[in-house]
Amino acid sequence: MWLIRQSSALLLTLLVTLASMHFAAAGERRVELEINGAVAFGDLVEPDGGGREKGVLVITHGTLAHKDMEIIAALQAALAERGIASLAHTLTLGMDRRKGMFDCANPHRHRHEDGVAEIGAWISWLKANGAGPLTLLGHSRGGNQAAWFAAGPGKGRLNALVLLAPMMRAPGSDPAAAYKKRFKAGLGPILTKAKALIAGGAGATLMDLPGFLYCPNSKASAKSVVSYYGPEPRRDTPALLPKLGVRVLVIAGSADTVVPNVAERVRPLADGKKIQLRVVEDAGHLFNDFYIEDAADLVTEFLKAGT
Repeated sequence: MWLIRQSSALLLTLLVTLASMHFAAAGERRVELEINGAVAFGDLVEPDGGGREKGVLVITHGTLAHKDMEIIAALQAALAERGIASLAHTLTLGMDRRKGMFDCANPHRHRHEDGVAEIGAWISWLKANGAGPLTLLGHSRGGNQAAWFAAGPGKGRLNALVLLAPMMRAPGSDPAAAYKKRFKAGLGPILTKAKALIAGGAGATLMDLPGFLYCPNSKASAKSVVSYYGPEPRRDTPALLPKLGVRVLVIAGSADTVVPNVAERVRPLADGKKIQLRVVEDAGHLFNDFYIEDAADLVTEFLKAGT
């Protein structure tokens, strides 16, 4: 059984690699877009070399990640096989021409809401370049940023929204307790200092921190600290769902240990029409192996139902 699973995983990797090679030669266009003085990268994949006029799915990755990670590349390949054009982009995180995972040796000058604004920049680029109806898909933290965009600056600009294992807060969760558990330090004094710096007009000041997001022993600006750790109800994705004016599909993995409460939080809000919830059994947070095919099937079904 182990050998069968390993062989299946290797086969999927080979298929994704071959598909990516095909798109790079035929239906994939590498796009560079300047956003606030930094160049951001995107991959526009169109089935059979065309199709954006029929609509495009815009894909935003998770925390400190990028457009070339396996879940994003595999999803674009699977969607293209199903006739769906997509654009996956890498958030700049305040850096010019960023590639790969964010290097924790770099200071954090980015804010969570910067991702919301960058989504808007890509939406505008697509609209100006002949794209038809636009659907936004976000994974993990990107799911929250996508929902934030749809609930605010994206109103009236989107056809639909897909949230893949979106970031959300567990009921009764305590960010300070989570920070202390991960980095063995108190969050309260850090936030107090960061807010004081911002109030004094020094929000760009870098602070030496025990940790920031996934990075231990980091430097981050005061504005970054407050953006990611300060009180902000919009960072809890379920709080945004009732405010959306488009159809929403939320996809959860039953074996997700990173955001394990997606189905639990979304189910009371899902009416099966405007807000739909689908659970992929045994899928983890990254929908590895063939689970991304299941997710692609759900996305395709959702989009076709709305046409």
